[in-house]
Amino acid sequence: MTSGPQNAADHWPRLLVLGDQAFGVEFGDTVDPGLSGKVLALDAAITAGMKSGALGPGIIETVPTYRSLAVHVDPFVADIDAIAAAVLDMARRIAPLPSSPRRWRVPVAYGGAHGIDLEATAARHGITPTELIDRHSSPIYRVYMIGFLPGFTYLGGIDPRIATPRRDNPRLKTPAGTIGIGGIQAGIQSVEAPSGWHLLGTTPVRTFMPGREPVFLIAPGDEVSFYPIPAERFEVLARAAAAGDPVAELVVRT
Repeated sequence: MTSGPQNAADHWPRLLVLGDQAFGVEFGDTVDPGLSGKVLALDAAITAGMKSGALGPGIIETVPTYRSLAVHVDPFVADIDAIAAAVLDMARRIAPLPSSPRRWRVPVAYGGAHGIDLEATAARHGITPTELIDRHSSPIYRVYMIGFLPGFTYLGGIDPRIATPRRDNPRLKTPAGTIGIGGIQAGIQSVEAPSGWHLLGTTPVRTFMPGREPVFLIAPGDEVSFYPIPAERFEVLARAAAAGDPVAELVVRT
């Protein structure tokens, strides 16, 4: 198995070798809904091929990202060259999968102890904290991928006027549920972890919760919108979320 051309941006999609247990198919080099749609369409096609047996045995899992799809295989079972060739052929013919009809309305307690970077981020952009909240909560975001941490939700569609480079000094601990900005990305942090993102608020929604069905609440291709809630409302919703309530409102568009 060989990688596709590394210096010809017009030769998409291309195959990437990721060791002897995985390969990737890359559709482009930008953050774009159309590329994301192709990634998700290929992901769905491979899943169907795994169920039907059309791709042969040995595929373990697929991992969709902004613009590429990683395919992990068992090298002792899979014919990785044959699978990679079949998947690349599928990628060349694939049509973008449209966004899911699912849209999640996610409550956020902005500022104060729930969003310690809100005021500094607003000042950086020469606006008030209220204006920053309005600009952050107005867009409909696209879920491009889930990763880095279980359930960490990477969102595209941020108002470019509030895009903010990551912190020079990342924090060692960022709370679960943090709503942040990292460059041109918005995100929902699923579990406590280090982060260099700017913390605008916190949601009681648990995007990842072992023992709950579903374990992962939000999926790539979904849409997300945020709405502000007061701090006292946060505590009520946090208790509901701990009991397994999704808390986020699911709007299914037809």
